[in-house]
Amino acid sequence: MINTQSARSPGIPKLNKQDVPLFPLTTVLFPGGPLPLRVFEPRYLDMVSRCMREQMPFGVLLLSGGVEVGGQAVVRTESVGTLATISDWYQGTDGLLGITAFGGERFRLLGMQRQSDGLNIGEIELLESEAETPLPARYALMAELLRAVIDDLGKLYESVDKRYDDASWLGFRFAEILPMNNAQKQICLEMTDPIARLEYLQPLLRQIRDQQTQ
Repeated sequence: MINTQSARSPGIPKLNKQDVPLFPLTTVLFPGGPLPLRVFEPRYLDMVSRCMREQMPFGVLLLSGGVEVGGQAVVRTESVGTLATISDWYQGTDGLLGITAFGGERFRLLGMQRQSDGLNIGEIELLESEAETPLPARYALMAELLRAVIDDLGKLYESVDKRYDDASWLGFRFAEILPMNNAQKQICLEMTDPIARLEYLQPLLRQIRDQQTQ
């Protein structure tokens, strides 16, 4: 079985419950963000095929312990994750399947069971989406910086809906792009106040920029 840690944000309002296939990863997916993946394990190839055929999402959770390979190891995951919807796929020159997915609603994991093929199916409750929040003037420089950074990131962000005047969108993009550790990224995912998220990220951004100029 897979153990899950309790969520750090029990106050996020819930919307409804559903079952989804899960893809534990060593990365954090944010709402509205891109997720490129190379898929090779049979259980996930089958999952991707079903998700595309039935136009259904899968759930991405951050691994917090163990190694999720082959479906045999006992691992731990964070209990707040993000639904992912596949937008594109390709066959690599090495024969591996490549997909691009985008983050949707956040969810809380209530429980999971593992199928005979090793794929985990999670019972989840969707969490309330953040409303668009006008960006306070004091964060205008962050918006300008992000605009320049995303322009340099190229193809991966071409299809991303860009909302530089939305504090929620801006915070999620910085959280996924900045070279923070996964624990910090998970904190950003679980925050419910977009302005508080920017306040959390601003000193980290300043610290990274200072290190790069030394």
